[in-house]
Amino acid sequence: MTFCARLMGILFGTFMLLLAVLITIETLIRKFFSLSFGGVDELGGYAIAVAAPLAFGVAMIEQSHIRINLLHMRLPTTVKAILNALASLSLGLLAAFLLYFTVQTVLDTHNYRSIAQTPWATPLIYPQAVWLVAMGIFAASAALLALQALGLLIRRDWPALNQRFGPASASEELEAELADLEQREKGAQP
Repeated sequence: MTFCARLMGILFGTFMLLLAVLITIETLIRKFFSLSFGGVDELGGYAIAVAAPLAFGVAMIEQSHIRINLLHMRLPTTVKAILNALASLSLGLLAAFLLYFTVQTVLDTHNYRSIAQTPWATPLIYPQAVWLVAMGIFAASAALLALQALGLLIRRDWPALNQRFGPASASEELEAELADLEQREKGAQP
């Protein structure tokens, strides 16, 4: 799964970097030449629609989303494990719903031959097809994690559920940050 998260992160970063470059060029052209591409905002919307599910997937796989675990850390191991499994399963259901919504939107766009109400009049099937692929990647990742959590829940493997799906403790987060800092320092030295 880490390879998948890395690939999604690279795709997300690429989309955002290209968007930033395009916006910068558009701004400079407007400022110095009073010209415009006339659609950068449209492309920005498409880029964000595609990049968002990729970012969701990275946060989900890497457990980097924000969790408030003030009560969680005080619960018994079994209760924590069940809550962690329920969180993973509910995220899988949410991803499935979002994928369903995306498929319905793309089908409607295809049936109605919808176009963007912008100067480019882009046939919306093209950017929405890319959005569908990105949402499919997120949904597939969420489904795999949900199935993994369900398997651990059925086996009643509470330690594995807490290890894989639970939030990191403060000491684990500190260790990870120190290891990351050490790696960066090694990379900066000649």
